Amino acid sequence: MHPRTRAMPLRRHLIAALATLGAAVALPAPAAEPGAEAMIGHRAAYRLTLDKVRDNSDIARAEGVMLYEVIDSCDGWATRQRFQLRLTDRDGQDVETTSDYSTFETKDGRSIRFSLTQTSQGAVSQRIAGDADITDAGGTVRYTEPEAKQEELPKGTLLPMLHTIRSLAAAKAGTRMLVVPLFDGTSADGAQDTTTVISAWQPPAASGKFPDLARLGSARMRVAFFDRKDSGAGGGASAPDYEVGLRYFENGVADELKMDFGEFSVDGRLQELALLPNPC
Repeated sequence: MHPRTRAMPLRRHLIAALATLGAAVALPAPAAEPGAEAMIGHRAAYRLTLDKVRDNSDIARAEGVMLYEVIDSCDGWATRQRFQLRLTDRDGQDVETTSDYSTFETKDGRSIRFSLTQTSQGAVSQRIAGDADITDAGGTVRYTEPEAKQEELPKGTLLPMLHTIRSLAAAKAGTRMLVVPLFDGTSADGAQDTTTVISAWQPPAASGKFPDLARLGSARMRVAFFDRKDSGAGGGASAPDYEVGLRYFENGVADELKMDFGEFSVDGRLQELALLPNPC
């Protein structure tokens, strides 16, 4: 989920949108990354509430919802997110930000199509769209919005679903940190550096509200995102641009989120979950 505001530009893993499933052309399915078979298509709804506010912030209240959908199309993953957050400052003024975000990522983690539209107070504040290919040397992003341009990706760049798969594999293997560039199509400046700190793998635990998760192991992790320009492409030399904490189950479902925007942080709690049958 994967899955960043000043007066509230929303960022990765928080943004949302209408997924486009790609042209119906008969092509050979790319080889899936090991561990991809454990991921499951699902629809999830999260309630967002204010967690804490820093001393220099004028935020008094935050509430919203996030709807997240992953569809397994056999040769790739189509994701759909819709994110809405209403902030109230100490003077009682409200600002509502929404984000629509969609991707189609091939299961080999080698290509992605992406589209993002953000609004503030009902007016469009940002559009980003394009596609990217990953190579052994890094890769290339071709943007169509906000302007037609091309950006090169650093060596080792991961796409969002592959990052989730690799993070879960690391947790199962007892690895406590994953440091990689990540590209998800939510920035017009290419990849960001990320550092993922991973907790110990937890065995299945009883879950009354979501029995489909009760039989699955899980791990908590915290992902910090760094602007490559600010950090000098050093993978975290500066303070994080944004951080998100999650509890991921081994099928790729997250039931708890904590999103830290700097001035304030927001809790996300899973309210509804529907697992989708495997169409393959």
